[in-house]
Amino acid sequence: MTPSPSDPVALTRALVRCPSVTPADAGALDVLVGALEPLGFTCHRLRFDEDGTPPIDNLYARLGGAGPNLCFAGHTDVVPPGDPRDWTADPFAGDIIDGKLHGRGTSDMKAAIAAFVAAAARRIAAKGAPAGSISLLITGDEEGPAINGTRKVLDWLVEKGETLDACVVGEPTNPNYLGEMIKVGRRGSITGHLTVHGTQGHVAYPHLADNPLPRLVRMLAALTAEPLDQGNAHFQPSTLAITTIDVGNPADNVIPAKGTASFNIRFNDEHTSDRLKDWIKRTCDTVGGPYDLKFRVSGESFLTPPGALSALVADAVERVTGHRPELSTTGGTSDARFIKAHCPVVEFGIVGQTMHKVDEHVAVADVERLTDIYEAVIDGFFAPTGGTAA
Repeated sequence: MTPSPSDPVALTRALVRCPSVTPADAGALDVLVGALEPLGFTCHRLRFDEDGTPPIDNLYARLGGAGPNLCFAGHTDVVPPGDPRDWTADPFAGDIIDGKLHGRGTSDMKAAIAAFVAAAARRIAAKGAPAGSISLLITGDEEGPAINGTRKVLDWLVEKGETLDACVVGEPTNPNYLGEMIKVGRRGSITGHLTVHGTQGHVAYPHLADNPLPRLVRMLAALTAEPLDQGNAHFQPSTLAITTIDVGNPADNVIPAKGTASFNIRFNDEHTSDRLKDWIKRTCDTVGGPYDLKFRVSGESFLTPPGALSALVADAVERVTGHRPELSTTGGTSDARFIKAHCPVVEFGIVGQTMHKVDEHVAVADVERLTDIYEAVIDGFFAPTGGTAA
Protein backbone atom coordinates (compact mmCIF):
# COMPACT_ATOMS: atom_id res chain seq x y z
CA MET A 1 0.00 0.00 0.00
CA THR A 2 1.31 3.46 -0.93
CA PRO A 3 1.65 5.66 2.15
CA SER A 4 0.12 9.11 2.42
CA PRO A 5 1.71 11.38 -0.20
CA SER A 6 2.13 14.10 2.44
CA ASP A 7 4.37 11.87 4.60
CA PRO A 8 7.90 12.09 3.14
CA VAL A 9 9.48 9.64 5.58
CA ALA A 10 6.93 6.89 4.98
CA LEU A 11 7.14 7.51 1.24
CA THR A 12 10.95 7.30 1.33
CA ARG A 13 10.73 3.99 3.17
CA ALA A 14 8.30 2.64 0.58
CA LEU A 15 10.67 3.62 -2.22
CA VAL A 16 13.69 2.11 -0.48
CA ARG A 17 11.82 -1.18 -0.16
CA CYS A 18 11.81 -1.35 -3.95
CA PRO A 19 15.27 -2.78 -4.82
CA SER A 20 15.54 -0.69 -7.98
CA VAL A 21 19.16 -1.38 -8.90
CA THR A 22 19.71 -0.10 -12.46
CA PRO A 23 17.98 -1.10 -14.77
CA ALA A 24 15.30 -2.67 -12.53
CA ASP A 25 12.30 -0.59 -11.49
CA ALA A 26 11.17 -3.10 -8.86
CA GLY A 27 7.90 -1.26 -8.25
CA ALA A 28 9.37 2.18 -7.42
CA LEU A 29 7.34 4.00 -10.09
CA ASP A 30 4.20 2.20 -8.93
CA VAL A 31 4.74 3.74 -5.51
CA LEU A 32 5.03 7.21 -7.04
CA VAL A 33 2.03 6.83 -9.31
CA GLY A 34 0.04 5.62 -6.32
CA ALA A 35 0.99 8.78 -4.44
CA LEU A 36 0.60 11.27 -7.29
CA GLU A 37 -2.62 10.24 -9.02
CA PRO A 38 -4.82 10.90 -5.96
CA LEU A 39 -3.37 14.43 -5.89
CA GLY A 40 -4.60 15.04 -9.44
CA PHE A 41 -1.39 14.36 -11.36
CA THR A 42 -1.64 12.81 -14.80
CA CYS A 43 1.02 10.11 -14.92
CA HIS A 44 2.74 8.85 -18.04
CA ARG A 45 4.78 5.66 -17.74
CA LEU A 46 7.43 5.76 -20.45
CA ARG A 47 9.59 2.78 -21.39
CA PHE A 48 12.51 3.20 -23.77
CA ASP A 49 14.88 0.65 -25.28
CA GLU A 50 17.71 1.58 -27.62
CA ASP A 51 20.29 -0.49 -29.47
CA GLY A 52 19.76 -3.60 -27.40
CA THR A 53 20.33 -1.81 -24.09
CA PRO A 54 18.08 -2.85 -21.21
CA PRO A 55 14.62 -1.25 -21.31
CA ILE A 56 14.16 1.52 -18.77
CA ASP A 57 10.94 2.59 -17.08
CA ASN A 58 10.48 6.33 -16.60
CA LEU A 59 7.72 8.59 -15.32
CA TYR A 60 6.47 12.02 -16.30
CA ALA A 61 3.69 13.30 -14.05
CA ARG A 62 2.01 16.69 -14.36
CA LEU A 63 -0.56 18.58 -12.32
CA GLY A 64 -2.21 21.35 -14.33
CA GLY A 65 -2.21 22.20 -18.01
CA ALA A 66 -1.12 25.82 -18.07
CA GLY A 67 2.24 27.49 -17.65
CA PRO A 68 4.51 28.15 -15.99
CA ASN A 69 5.60 24.57 -15.40
CA LEU A 70 7.88 23.92 -12.41
CA CYS A 71 9.52 20.52 -12.80
CA PHE A 72 11.26 18.32 -10.27
CA ALA A 73 13.68 15.80 -11.76
CA GLY A 74 15.17 12.75 -10.12
CA HIS A 75 15.94 9.07 -10.39
CA THR A 76 14.63 6.01 -8.60
CA ASP A 77 17.43 3.70 -9.73
CA VAL A 78 20.22 2.95 -7.28
CA VAL A 79 23.66 1.38 -7.31
CA PRO A 80 24.11 -2.20 -6.01
CA PRO A 81 24.38 -2.49 -2.22
CA GLY A 82 27.30 -4.91 -2.21
CA ASP A 83 27.23 -7.65 0.40
CA PRO A 84 24.12 -7.09 2.58
CA ARG A 85 25.97 -8.68 5.50
CA ASP A 86 28.20 -5.60 5.62
CA TRP A 87 25.19 -3.40 6.41
CA THR A 88 23.84 -2.64 9.86
CA ALA A 89 20.34 -3.29 8.52
CA ASP A 90 18.88 -4.79 5.36
CA PRO A 91 19.75 -2.27 2.60
CA PHE A 92 16.23 -2.52 1.19
CA ALA A 93 14.24 -2.53 4.44
CA GLY A 94 14.10 1.22 5.08
CA ASP A 95 14.74 0.82 8.80
CA ILE A 96 14.94 3.85 11.08
CA ILE A 97 17.78 3.59 13.59
CA ASP A 98 18.61 6.40 16.04
CA GLY A 99 16.82 9.02 13.96
CA LYS A 100 18.40 7.94 10.68
CA LEU A 101 16.57 6.26 7.80
CA HIS A 102 18.84 3.53 6.42
CA GLY A 103 18.82 1.96 2.99
CA ARG A 104 20.28 1.99 -0.47
CA GLY A 105 19.07 5.08 -2.28
CA THR A 106 18.00 7.07 0.77
CA SER A 107 20.56 9.78 0.05
CA ASP A 108 20.86 9.28 -3.70
CA MET A 109 18.03 10.13 -4.12
CA LYS A 110 14.76 8.60 -2.97
CA ALA A 111 14.39 10.88 0.06
CA ALA A 112 14.44 13.95 -2.21
CA ILE A 113 11.79 12.48 -4.51
CA ALA A 114 9.57 11.68 -1.54
CA ALA A 115 10.16 15.16 -0.11
CA PHE A 116 9.05 16.85 -3.31
CA VAL A 117 5.92 14.69 -3.61
CA ALA A 118 5.09 15.50 0.01
CA ALA A 119 5.76 19.19 -0.58
CA ALA A 120 3.37 19.22 -3.52
CA ALA A 121 0.74 17.34 -1.48
CA ARG A 122 1.00 19.79 1.41
CA ARG A 123 0.84 22.79 -0.92
CA ILE A 124 -2.29 21.41 -2.62
CA ALA A 125 -3.94 20.65 0.72
CA ALA A 126 -3.17 24.11 2.10
CA LYS A 127 -3.71 26.36 -0.92
CA GLY A 128 -5.02 24.24 -3.77
CA ALA A 129 -3.32 23.57 -7.07
CA PRO A 130 -1.23 26.49 -8.34
CA ALA A 131 -2.15 28.67 -11.30
CA GLY A 132 0.31 26.82 -13.45
CA SER A 133 1.75 23.32 -13.45
CA ILE A 134 3.88 21.15 -11.20
CA SER A 135 5.59 18.18 -12.84
CA LEU A 136 7.97 15.38 -12.01
CA LEU A 137 10.43 13.79 -14.42
CA ILE A 138 11.66 10.58 -12.84
CA THR A 139 14.03 8.17 -14.55
CA GLY A 140 15.37 4.71 -13.80
CA ASP A 141 18.58 5.21 -15.79
CA GLU A 142 20.69 7.81 -14.01
CA GLU A 143 23.13 5.46 -12.32
CA GLY A 144 23.48 3.46 -15.55
CA PRO A 145 24.39 4.48 -19.10
CA ALA A 146 21.75 7.26 -19.14
CA ILE A 147 20.64 6.29 -22.64
CA ASN A 148 17.00 5.39 -22.09
CA GLY A 149 16.23 7.80 -19.29
CA THR A 150 16.03 11.57 -18.92
CA ARG A 151 17.21 12.36 -22.45
CA LYS A 152 14.50 10.19 -23.97
CA VAL A 153 11.82 11.64 -21.69
CA LEU A 154 12.87 15.16 -22.70
CA ASP A 155 12.60 14.20 -26.37
CA TRP A 156 9.12 12.81 -25.65
CA LEU A 157 8.13 16.07 -23.97
CA VAL A 158 9.21 18.05 -27.02
CA GLU A 159 7.19 15.74 -29.29
CA LYS A 160 4.13 16.24 -27.08
CA GLY A 161 4.54 20.02 -26.94
CA GLU A 162 5.29 19.99 -23.22
CA THR A 163 7.34 22.91 -21.93
CA LEU A 164 9.42 23.08 -18.76
CA ASP A 165 9.94 26.60 -17.43
CA ALA A 166 12.26 25.78 -14.54
CA CYS A 167 13.63 22.61 -12.97
CA VAL A 168 14.98 21.55 -9.60
CA VAL A 169 16.98 18.31 -9.58
CA GLY A 170 17.01 16.52 -6.23
CA GLU A 171 20.58 15.25 -6.23
CA PRO A 172 22.30 15.10 -2.80
CA THR A 173 24.14 18.40 -3.18
CA ASN A 174 25.02 19.09 0.46
CA PRO A 175 28.46 17.80 1.53
CA ASN A 176 28.04 18.11 5.29
CA TYR A 177 24.74 19.65 6.37
CA LEU A 178 21.38 20.52 4.86
CA GLY A 179 21.44 24.02 3.42
CA GLU A 180 25.14 24.06 2.57
CA MET A 181 25.18 23.97 -1.23
CA ILE A 182 23.13 24.41 -4.40
CA LYS A 183 24.55 23.20 -7.71
CA VAL A 184 24.14 25.75 -10.50
CA GLY A 185 26.24 23.86 -13.04
CA ARG A 186 28.49 20.89 -13.55
CA ARG A 187 31.81 20.17 -15.15
CA GLY A 188 31.84 18.11 -18.32
CA SER A 189 33.39 14.64 -18.46
CA ILE A 190 35.37 13.00 -21.24
CA THR A 191 37.16 9.67 -21.00
CA GLY A 192 39.97 8.78 -23.39
CA HIS A 193 41.22 5.28 -24.21
CA LEU A 194 44.70 5.38 -25.76
CA THR A 195 46.41 2.42 -27.43
CA VAL A 196 49.99 2.80 -28.67
CA HIS A 197 51.16 0.17 -31.14
CA GLY A 198 54.63 -1.27 -31.70
CA THR A 199 56.32 -4.52 -32.74
CA GLN A 200 56.89 -7.39 -30.34
CA GLY A 201 60.42 -8.68 -29.90
CA HIS A 202 63.16 -10.03 -27.63
CA VAL A 203 64.49 -7.57 -25.07
CA ALA A 204 68.05 -8.60 -25.95
CA TYR A 205 67.48 -7.44 -29.53
CA PRO A 206 65.52 -4.19 -29.15
CA HIS A 207 66.65 -2.99 -32.58
CA LEU A 208 64.54 -5.77 -34.09
CA ALA A 209 61.42 -4.63 -32.20
CA ASP A 210 59.51 -1.41 -31.73
CA ASN A 211 58.73 -0.80 -28.08
CA PRO A 212 55.48 1.20 -27.76
CA LEU A 213 55.79 1.82 -24.04
CA PRO A 214 58.25 4.75 -24.09
CA ARG A 215 55.92 6.52 -26.52
CA LEU A 216 52.93 5.76 -24.32
CA VAL A 217 54.76 7.19 -21.30
CA ARG A 218 55.76 10.33 -23.22
CA MET A 219 52.21 10.87 -24.44
CA LEU A 220 50.81 10.60 -20.93
CA ALA A 221 53.55 12.88 -19.60
CA ALA A 222 52.71 15.48 -22.25
CA LEU A 223 49.01 15.32 -21.45
CA THR A 224 49.65 15.93 -17.76
CA ALA A 225 52.58 18.36 -18.05
CA GLU A 226 50.61 21.57 -17.58
CA PRO A 227 47.32 22.52 -15.93
CA LEU A 228 44.42 22.66 -18.35
CA ASP A 229 43.31 26.03 -16.94
CA GLN A 230 43.15 28.01 -13.71
CA GLY A 231 39.40 27.82 -13.22
CA ASN A 232 37.13 30.86 -13.17
CA ALA A 233 34.51 32.61 -11.07
CA HIS A 234 32.08 29.71 -11.23
CA PHE A 235 34.25 26.64 -11.84
CA GLN A 236 37.28 25.04 -10.24
CA PRO A 237 40.22 24.19 -12.53
CA SER A 238 39.75 21.37 -15.01
CA THR A 239 41.56 18.14 -14.18
CA LEU A 240 43.04 15.23 -16.13
CA ALA A 241 43.46 11.99 -14.20
CA ILE A 242 45.13 8.87 -15.60
CA THR A 243 42.98 5.98 -14.44
CA THR A 244 44.78 2.91 -15.78
CA ILE A 245 47.89 1.82 -17.68
CA ASP A 246 47.84 -1.73 -19.01
CA VAL A 247 50.33 -3.83 -20.95
CA GLY A 248 49.26 -7.40 -20.21
CA ASN A 249 52.81 -8.68 -20.60
CA PRO A 250 53.66 -11.60 -18.25
CA ALA A 251 57.19 -12.02 -19.58
CA ASP A 252 60.12 -9.84 -18.57
CA ASN A 253 62.15 -10.76 -21.64
CA VAL A 254 59.57 -9.73 -24.24
CA ILE A 255 58.97 -6.26 -25.65
CA PRO A 256 55.17 -5.98 -25.96
CA ALA A 257 53.32 -5.15 -29.15
CA LYS A 258 51.11 -2.51 -27.57
CA GLY A 259 50.31 -0.61 -24.41
CA THR A 260 47.04 1.00 -23.37
CA ALA A 261 45.99 3.72 -20.98
CA SER A 262 42.76 5.41 -19.97
CA PHE A 263 42.25 8.88 -18.56
CA ASN A 264 39.37 11.13 -17.60
CA ILE A 265 39.06 14.90 -17.89
CA ARG A 266 36.57 16.84 -15.79
CA PHE A 267 36.39 20.16 -17.58
CA ASN A 268 34.85 23.54 -16.90
CA ASP A 269 33.13 25.90 -19.32
CA GLU A 270 36.42 27.13 -20.75
CA HIS A 271 36.49 23.95 -22.85
CA THR A 272 34.25 21.77 -24.97
CA SER A 273 34.71 18.07 -25.51
CA ASP A 274 35.48 18.61 -29.20
CA ARG A 275 38.26 21.09 -28.46
CA LEU A 276 39.70 18.75 -25.85
CA LYS A 277 39.67 15.86 -28.33
CA ASP A 278 41.61 17.99 -30.80
CA TRP A 279 44.13 18.97 -28.12
CA ILE A 280 44.64 15.36 -27.03
CA LYS A 281 45.24 14.26 -30.63
CA ARG A 282 47.70 17.08 -31.29
CA THR A 283 49.56 16.27 -28.09
CA CYS A 284 49.88 12.58 -28.99
CA ASP A 285 50.95 13.50 -32.51
CA THR A 286 53.92 15.43 -31.13
CA VAL A 287 55.28 12.13 -29.79
CA GLY A 288 54.55 10.29 -33.03
CA GLY A 289 54.18 6.63 -33.90
CA PRO A 290 51.03 4.59 -34.48
CA TYR A 291 48.28 4.92 -31.92
CA ASP A 292 44.49 4.72 -31.58
CA LEU A 293 42.24 6.97 -29.51
CA LYS A 294 38.66 6.36 -28.49
CA PHE A 295 36.55 8.82 -26.54
CA ARG A 296 33.39 8.69 -24.45
CA VAL A 297 31.76 11.98 -23.52
CA SER A 298 29.41 11.77 -20.55
CA GLY A 299 28.36 15.40 -20.81
CA GLU A 300 29.46 18.94 -21.55
CA SER A 301 30.03 21.50 -18.86
CA PHE A 302 27.16 23.88 -18.20
CA LEU A 303 26.22 26.77 -15.97
CA THR A 304 22.88 28.23 -14.98
CA PRO A 305 24.03 31.79 -14.22
CA PRO A 306 22.97 32.95 -10.76
CA GLY A 307 19.56 34.54 -11.14
CA ALA A 308 15.89 34.18 -10.29
CA LEU A 309 15.82 30.38 -9.95
CA SER A 310 18.94 30.02 -7.82
CA ALA A 311 17.81 32.96 -5.67
CA LEU A 312 14.37 31.39 -5.20
CA VAL A 313 15.87 28.09 -4.01
CA ALA A 314 18.52 29.81 -1.89
CA ASP A 315 15.86 31.95 -0.19
CA ALA A 316 13.79 28.84 0.59
CA VAL A 317 16.83 27.04 1.99
CA GLU A 318 17.80 29.99 4.16
CA ARG A 319 14.24 30.41 5.43
CA VAL A 320 14.05 26.80 6.59
CA THR A 321 17.63 26.07 7.70
CA GLY A 322 19.07 29.47 8.54
CA HIS A 323 21.97 28.81 6.15
CA ARG A 324 22.60 30.75 2.94
CA PRO A 325 23.80 28.02 0.55
CA GLU A 326 26.89 28.28 -1.60
CA LEU A 327 26.28 28.25 -5.37
CA SER A 328 28.62 25.56 -6.64
CA THR A 329 29.58 23.56 -9.75
CA THR A 330 31.67 20.93 -7.99
CA GLY A 331 31.21 17.18 -8.11
CA GLY A 332 30.44 14.73 -10.87
CA THR A 333 27.76 14.76 -13.53
CA SER A 334 23.99 14.54 -13.18
CA ASP A 335 20.95 14.50 -15.45
CA ALA A 336 20.86 18.28 -15.14
CA ARG A 337 23.30 18.19 -18.06
CA PHE A 338 20.40 17.14 -20.30
CA ILE A 339 17.75 19.39 -18.76
CA LYS A 340 19.82 22.58 -19.10
CA ALA A 341 19.06 22.67 -22.84
CA HIS A 342 15.32 22.92 -22.07
CA CYS A 343 15.03 25.35 -19.15
CA PRO A 344 16.97 26.90 -16.25
CA VAL A 345 17.98 24.15 -13.83
CA VAL A 346 19.53 23.98 -10.36
CA GLU A 347 20.16 21.05 -8.05
CA PHE A 348 19.36 20.80 -4.37
CA GLY A 349 18.75 17.75 -2.23
CA ILE A 350 19.77 15.94 0.91
CA VAL A 351 23.22 15.51 2.53
CA GLY A 352 25.36 13.22 0.38
CA GLN A 353 27.99 11.92 2.80
CA THR A 354 26.84 8.30 2.63
CA MET A 355 25.65 8.01 -0.98
CA HIS A 356 26.83 4.80 -2.65
CA LYS A 357 28.32 3.63 0.66
CA VAL A 358 27.53 0.74 2.97
CA ASP A 359 24.95 1.90 5.52
CA GLU A 360 23.72 4.74 3.29
CA HIS A 361 21.29 6.81 5.34
CA VAL A 362 19.64 10.19 5.84
CA ALA A 363 18.53 11.98 8.96
CA VAL A 364 14.77 11.76 9.38
CA ALA A 365 14.74 15.41 10.47
CA ASP A 366 16.47 16.40 7.22
CA VAL A 367 13.81 14.65 5.14
CA GLU A 368 11.16 16.75 6.87
CA ARG A 369 13.16 19.95 6.46
CA LEU A 370 13.84 19.22 2.80
CA THR A 371 10.08 18.88 2.34
CA ASP A 372 9.63 22.31 3.92
CA ILE A 373 12.26 23.73 1.56
CA TYR A 374 10.60 22.28 -1.52
CA GLU A 375 7.20 23.56 -0.38
CA ALA A 376 8.70 27.03 0.00
CA VAL A 377 10.16 26.74 -3.52
CA ILE A 378 6.74 25.82 -4.91
CA ASP A 379 5.08 28.70 -3.06
CA GLY A 380 7.72 31.15 -4.21
CA PHE A 381 7.62 30.01 -7.80
CA PHE A 382 3.87 30.51 -8.04
CA ALA A 383 3.71 33.63 -5.89
CA PRO A 384 1.18 36.13 -7.27
CA THR A 385 3.83 38.85 -7.28
CA GLY A 386 5.88 37.08 -9.88
CA GLY A 387 7.93 34.33 -8.25
CA THR A 388 8.02 32.39 -11.53
CA ALA A 389 11.77 31.92 -11.38
CA ALA A 390 12.42 31.05 -14.98
